Amino acid sequence: MTDTIRIGHLQMTPVSRGAARNVPSTGEAVRTNQPSFRNVLNEKLIRFSHHAETRLQQRGIDWGEDKMAKLESAVNKAESKGARESLILFPDVALIVNVKNRTVVTALDGNQMKDNVFTQIDSAVIVQ
Repeated sequence: MTDTIRIGHLQMTPVSRGAARNVPSTGEAVRTNQPSFRNVLNEKLIRFSHHAETRLQQRGIDWGEDKMAKLESAVNKAESKGARESLILFPDVALIVNVKNRTVVTALDGNQMKDNVFTQIDSAVIVQ
């Protein structure tokens, strides 16, 4: 085949609408039955509400990667038991976590934990 293609010699072939459905247009994502990467990532991450972030800052609570790993483990344990709203107790910090949304709702330091009553929770996880 030594035929050369020249500009103007190419013709567009019309495609029926049904056949074109399998090819995504520019900017359109391929849809599958699998969850998107963003959804999988969001399901695994622990988020802090604005209120919880403010409480951590106001109360001078130091939050590092080691505590984050322990928090994720505690939330996973609570989730495996069917918890919805859980009190996560660290030696120096108490967190109320919405387990389903994987969101820390509020945070208390050691001083605020004393003589405090925690309501609207269905479980507690004690972290060493």
